[in-house]
Amino acid sequence: MIHELTPRRMRPFAPVDCSALVPALIESEFFGYVRGAFTGAEHPRIGLLQAASGGTLFLDEIGELPLDCQAKWLQALQEREVPPVGATERIHIDVRVIAATNRDLESEVKAGRFRQELYFRLNVLQIKLPPLRDRQSDIPLLVNSFLAKYQDLQPSISTVSEEAMQRLMSYSWPGNVRALENAVEHALALGVGPTIEVGDLPSEIQLAPTGITSAENGTPLLEETQCRAIFRP
Repeated sequence: MIHELTPRRMRPFAPVDCSALVPALIESEFFGYVRGAFTGAEHPRIGLLQAASGGTLFLDEIGELPLDCQAKWLQALQEREVPPVGATERIHIDVRVIAATNRDLESEVKAGRFRQELYFRLNVLQIKLPPLRDRQSDIPLLVNSFLAKYQDLQPSISTVSEEAMQRLMSYSWPGNVRALENAVEHALALGVGPTIEVGDLPSEIQLAPTGITSAENGTPLLEETQCRAIFRP
């Protein structure tokens, strides 16, 4: 949304999962390389920073970036130039960098696993997103979004039963949104339609405690607690 609501929306949006990058190839992936830079480099290749020039580069799981690569990243952000592997000249870049992580980077800095300078350079504007268990009202919206995303997987399924949705909303979601997406995809793979039922959900969700609602009237426990606090003598 940050990318789409700014003039950079007309330029590329490049998402990168830092945890999935091969350490030995990170530098060439980000900065590119010239012909002959290493064995097998028969043709030059531009890096992700140059490919996203004018647009936005989204670095997911930035906390997984190796320390040695962090130093090169800091230099690239500071100078707005990248050194392709094997090149003698630097290339100018103009890119917005958005980084995300599920780690506490301040703690990672103190432990020596993340460079303090890079943390300060990235932390110009910080947005802290609460874990999914603390924003249960988002779950139905996310579920409907994933149903639409994976509609081709099971076109006959378009909705989730009330009981199944209650199960999804009562689960603690240690894996946050990714785990919810996987659960929806799992249910679509097993379901026969037209509605996802409790039996279609992953076993850990089926067997999880369901203490979120009242057995009598389905009122969310949080609302019950708030009401009791308000009307307490």
